[in-house]
Amino acid sequence: MKFIVRPFTLVLLFFIQNISFSQVKNIGIPDIKNYKRSEYKGGTQNWSIDQDKNGNIYFANNSGLIQFDGSNWHKYSLPNKSEIRSLKIDAAGRIFVGGNNEFGYFKIDAKGILQYHSLYNLLSPIDKENINLIWRIHLFNGEIIFQSFSKVFFLKNEKITTLNAPHKFQFSFLVDNHLYFQDKTLGVLEYKNRRLTAVKGTTFFNDKEIWSLFPLPNNRLLYATLEKGLFISENGTIKPWTTEANDFVKKNTSLGGSIIKNKFIVLNSVLDGAIICDLNGKIIQHLNRQKGLQNNTILASFIDNKNNIWLGLDNGITFINENSPFSYFDYSYNIGTVYASTTFEGNLYVATNQGLFYHPWEKSFKDSPFTRVEGTISQVWNIQVLNNVLVCASNSGALIIEKNRVSKILDNKGYFGFKKIPNHENYIIGESYNGFSVFKKSSTGYDYLHQVKGFDETTNNFSVEIDENYLWLKKNPFLYQVKLSDDLKRFDFMKKYTNISEKYKGGINSLQNINNKVYFQVKNHFFRYSVEQEAFFEDKKITGLFKGIPTINTLIEDPYGNLWYAFNESLGVLVKNQNGTYSKKQAIFSNLTGNLVNNYISVNTIDPQNIFIGLTDRLTHYNSTVPNTFMTKPKAFIESFSFPGDTILTGNLITKTESYSIPYKSNRVKFTFASPTYENQENVMYSYKLEPFEENWRGWSSTSIKEYTNLREGNYVMKLKARNSYGIESNISEVEFTVSPPWYRHFLAYLFYLIMILLGAYLISIRIKLKIRKNRYYETIEQRRLYLEKESKIRHEQHDLEKEIEKLKNDKLQIKILAKDKELVNNSLQVVKKNKVLNGIIHKLKDIDTNILDDSTKSEFSKLHKSIVKEVNTDKSWKDLEKHIKNVHFEFLKRLKGQYPTISPRELDLSTYLLMNMSTKEIAEIMNISTGGVELARYRLRKKLGLNKKENLIGFLMTI
Repeated sequence: MKFIVRPFTLVLLFFIQNISFSQVKNIGIPDIKNYKRSEYKGGTQNWSIDQDKNGNIYFANNSGLIQFDGSNWHKYSLPNKSEIRSLKIDAAGRIFVGGNNEFGYFKIDAKGILQYHSLYNLLSPIDKENINLIWRIHLFNGEIIFQSFSKVFFLKNEKITTLNAPHKFQFSFLVDNHLYFQDKTLGVLEYKNRRLTAVKGTTFFNDKEIWSLFPLPNNRLLYATLEKGLFISENGTIKPWTTEANDFVKKNTSLGGSIIKNKFIVLNSVLDGAIICDLNGKIIQHLNRQKGLQNNTILASFIDNKNNIWLGLDNGITFINENSPFSYFDYSYNIGTVYASTTFEGNLYVATNQGLFYHPWEKSFKDSPFTRVEGTISQVWNIQVLNNVLVCASNSGALIIEKNRVSKILDNKGYFGFKKIPNHENYIIGESYNGFSVFKKSSTGYDYLHQVKGFDETTNNFSVEIDENYLWLKKNPFLYQVKLSDDLKRFDFMKKYTNISEKYKGGINSLQNINNKVYFQVKNHFFRYSVEQEAFFEDKKITGLFKGIPTINTLIEDPYGNLWYAFNESLGVLVKNQNGTYSKKQAIFSNLTGNLVNNYISVNTIDPQNIFIGLTDRLTHYNSTVPNTFMTKPKAFIESFSFPGDTILTGNLITKTESYSIPYKSNRVKFTFASPTYENQENVMYSYKLEPFEENWRGWSSTSIKEYTNLREGNYVMKLKARNSYGIESNISEVEFTVSPPWYRHFLAYLFYLIMILLGAYLISIRIKLKIRKNRYYETIEQRRLYLEKESKIRHEQHDLEKEIEKLKNDKLQIKILAKDKELVNNSLQVVKKNKVLNGIIHKLKDIDTNILDDSTKSEFSKLHKSIVKEVNTDKSWKDLEKHIKNVHFEFLKRLKGQYPTISPRELDLSTYLLMNMSTKEIAEIMNISTGGVELARYRLRKKLGLNKKENLIGFLMTI
């Protein structure tokens, strides 16, 4: 934290008083903003400049008409693609332009686009001859006047009249409602009552090119020529204007200029930028490439509605924030990062990162940079005047400065700054990189005495205050309270604080001296230290001053009692009024935000007209007495409103009450914003909301474009407001538009839907009635059908019952047949057994020896044998059985034979017996084989039928 104040000499006071109420400052240079061709996308050479009612700036460029609204650039070309050399805007917003063999005007169409209307085509063939370039355009007595070297065209009531040059025109000038033309032979001619009248004595300029004409007090005129300098006319007499401005013009040539509020004259040059002089010809400012312009050839200058300057260059465009209380000393003055400044013996001293620099006050600042103090080549942290001695705290040590050089090195250690020691008039204490040292006043300035013992910690800034009892040092995160011994050689007492209040914790934000009292600030609450109570107590009055201000980190009281504070890399001041109250100024310093030197805030108040503020790349001069007329309410424009298929430049429209309608398929809209605020343009912010899509305003942002997608049908209002760098908000700008519904949600569609619903309901009612009739008919038919079906079902059931009865009869019969078959088989088996028994008897009879029998017995024996043999041979029951079985099971045998052709007759018989569920023993007896033979036959049959062991043979046969 640095703050130095020093009384001025009489020369300095006189110098300041002469410039204190000037709009154009002669200390430093104004803020300059350059626009390159790559930004405005135009050609080289900008010949003329004008401004419309909305604040938009227009340039006559080699590639056409250039428009700038603060955010966006637009270019419009002439039909013949020629350059534009002149332009003028009338009250109706028409932009008149003149090019090569072409002149006319641009007018805004319904979509806000500038459309060109040619006036050249209205001329007769004779008038079209030998026009060439239109160099000047004037609005004079209801006429629009276009001037070329050969002719002048007058537009009035949409009619054009022509005036040929008596010989050859050079340029024309409109001064205090008088229109003048320079003729190469007749001199300067005044246009009155549609006639040209020679101005007395102006044939003097026949060998000179007059580029501008300016009014001076006492009915004098100032002529600015290309190469011959400046001349003044008075009572018909022409004479050179013997001034600084004239010397500059003769050296660098002049391409005309402009006048600021009839107080200052801007003169353009070919070789060395532009100068601003007063009406006495004294140069106040000189702006050239070295001072920040991008080009030294100035083709045009223009004073806008805020009295700022626009320059049309040979290559580029420049804006100069002339109407501002701030001016700057930057690299062009050899100034870098500024840590402190002060005045001493008629010089302004500035402590920078590259050394200590000075500049004499009595010498003009316009072309003279600062000079390095001899012997200072390293970082200088502070420059102070203590007991009429200039002391420098630098990385190279503690230095005494005399006659703009280092006269004495007090100590080689690096120092941050110095403080006077209360009750020790000739002593000062300095804070070095590793402690404190004491110095004593001497005939050569100061002498180094010794380093104070008891504190050897390193520090990194000069945050020290000292009162009658203690030395206070703020070194994050601690506040040190130390007490010097009576002999100033040591610290007898030292205490460290991390917090000074139980209520407000978080360390100490700043340490400062207000009204010769040391204050400690925590979160904008200010405390003092009570020696009696050995405690800190809050000063409610000082705290109340900072209510509503963001937490500060630095506070400086200047000689006028004003309280300068820093917060969030921004600056503000509480200006002390005569009645002891304070007024806050904060927004005015917003252009310095981000450029202050953190932890090394430097404010040097000489008087209200001369306040110097250190920045990271320059030194700022601030004149607090300049009226705040430059802090005007900004304008906000929705520059363009676009959607797929169309773009409307709403910012150009004069009347903006129209509501736009866009189809649903184009429900993606984009807005661009503009605010024709050209000073501190990078700090212009926008806030917007789309009603009813958004309820609240969006946060402030520098973004100048916004897009919305997939909007539903409905009425919308886009609202925009802008805020300039001073925190002033604009009025709300609005654009109303309607998103049409899709065809299927259109009113006519809904009407169609309603008609179709009613028609559908009617048709449905008719259909329902028809359906009821039809249903009744079908119900009758259905009842008849059901009756018939029931009747048919009864008949079918009766038939099925009959069939079932028949089946039962058949089954019963079949059972009887099977029973009979079984009985037959059993009977047959009995016959077989009988025959077997009889055969056994026959064999036994054969074994009887008949020879032993008598004849009668033998005869009876023979008869018995023959009757038994006859009975056996005549028994056909078995064959009948086989025939019966084959007849009964014919179909089964047929299917079996069909499926298995290789089956033998013997196997067919076996299958039949198995189907009849005969036992193995019974089958063996019928087939006259053993039971083992039956099992073998069964095995062979299974194999032939392809059955596995788990499959049941009889069950399989029953499925065939």
